[in-house]
Amino acid sequence: MSAFNACPGSKRIKEPFPEEIKCPCGEKVEIWSDETSTICKKCRKEVARDIGPSCLDWCSMAKECVGRVKYGKYLKSKERKG
Repeated sequence: MSAFNACPGSKRIKEPFPEEIKCPCGEKVEIWSDETSTICKKCRKEVARDIGPSCLDWCSMAKECVGRVKYGKYLKSKERKG
């Protein structure tokens, strides 16, 4: 059994919560804290946000901390932002 219990930096990915961002069309769009993009219901365009650096970028325990699925999703979103 591991003594690893997760870091506070991973909380927004492990326990996502809704936020609002503004689409270029002016509409407020709901996006979850573990997402980098969503679709605007008004104009149907993808709205993306910059997620910036995260502990998932450097921590050797990142995959174990947030789980393989969420870690893979995070990496894919970073690749798209490139």
